[in-house]
Amino acid sequence: MHELALCEAIVETVTEHAQGRPVRQVNLRIGHFRQVVPDTLAFCWKVRVRNTELESSVLSITSVPAVVECEECASTTTLVDPYRLCGSCGSAHVTMISGEEFLVESLDLESDLVDSAVVNSAGSTPERR
Repeated sequence: MHELALCEAIVETVTEHAQGRPVRQVNLRIGHFRQVVPDTLAFCWKVRVRNTELESSVLSITSVPAVVECEECASTTTLVDPYRLCGSCGSAHVTMISGEEFLVESLDLESDLVDSAVVNSAGSTPERR
């Protein structure tokens, strides 16, 4: 169950970017090819944040479909199976458009000054919006 290890990384990122402010919600974008089970991740989140400053926070997960663009016929295919093949011509010469994301997209913070802080998986400085 790698979801527990993922939760550990998410907690580290959230704690760093929240800078001590209470967190209402953690918004994630997870691609289809990341092979993360959303219900398992949500369960692991509750276990990992129990008795911490993040205990009242909610994990919100947006699943991102796996989409490829064919280099031969230029069509776009949303994949269901784990095979990276064009749905139109069957070519294996495709470019991933989406589906490999694992991103802490934003944090909903309890603060009068800042509604949310946008962070990325590389841990860059949050943008304020």
